[in-house]
Order: sequence, then structure tokens, then C-alpha cells
Amino acid sequence: MSITAALVMFAVTWFMTFFVVLPLRFKSQGDEGVIVPGTPASAPAGFVVKRKAWITTIAATVIWVILCSIILSGKITVRDLDIMGRMPPATTLN
Repeated sequence: MSITAALVMFAVTWFMTFFVVLPLRFKSQGDEGVIVPGTPASAPAGFVVKRKAWITTIAATVIWVILCSIILSGKITVRDLDIMGRMPPATTLN
């Protein structure tokens, strides 16, 4: 795995984790009962993106390390994911 591939995989992992973490423990202005004029009632009541970004970074790093270790160990390869059987066997590649 190249450095570029590792960085791309981390970025994808980070954003996927971020979209999972964002709605956790979400409180809207409507839930709090205090709606700022000019905003919808579904707008966030508190600005907690920094905390969620830190949680995302920690979780994404753990997931990324697991994914990298699986890929680098060779336990799962692209051939294992070839459900259509279109790739030639590994012995014929040169």
C-alpha cells in the first residue's frame, strides 16, 4: 500500500465515521425550547462540531489501523472480493 493510498483510505474512513458520529446526542433548538430568530427549529442547539471531530479522529484512526493491518497482512485480497470470478488465478499472473 502506498502512502497516497493510505492517506486516501484515512480520509474516506474519517468522513464516513464523521457522518456516523454527527447525529449522536444531537439536540435541536426545538428540543431545547429556545429558537434563535431566523433559524429553523431543527437547527443544532449547541455548536459541538469540535468535540465530534475529535471523537471522529480517534475512532477513524482505530478503524484505519485495523483496515491497514488487514490489507498489509494479505488476509483479505482483491481476489477474495471477486464474486463474479473475472480475475485470473494468482498463479497465472506474471
